[in-house]
Amino acid sequence: MPAAFRGRIWHWRGPAPHHFVTCPAQVSDDLEAGVFGASYGWGAIPVAVRIGEVGWETSVFPKDGRYVVPIKADVRRRLGVDVGDEVALVLGPAGRGAGPRIDA
Repeated sequence: MPAAFRGRIWHWRGPAPHHFVTCPAQVSDDLEAGVFGASYGWGAIPVAVRIGEVGWETSVFPKDGRYVVPIKADVRRRLGVDVGDEVALVLGPAGRGAGPRIDA
């Protein structure tokens, strides 16, 4: 069952900087419970993501008690969004197509 939610894009400036959206508590609980499939390494869970007309497959990662969705640079460019912008996401199990896959 896909999960739809809204969140703000934020930038992590760690050793491997990247942009993310944090999943709400309920979505994170569902991910932890295995609703979208099993995790692999570091608790990462493969998912399909869609924001607007742009869809791709990635993995969500646990951070500070919730899961975070990485938002690729090409996705941000295509959608014209950046840090601080609120976006509407649809998250589903990988391989089941939350939206069209892109090479980003």
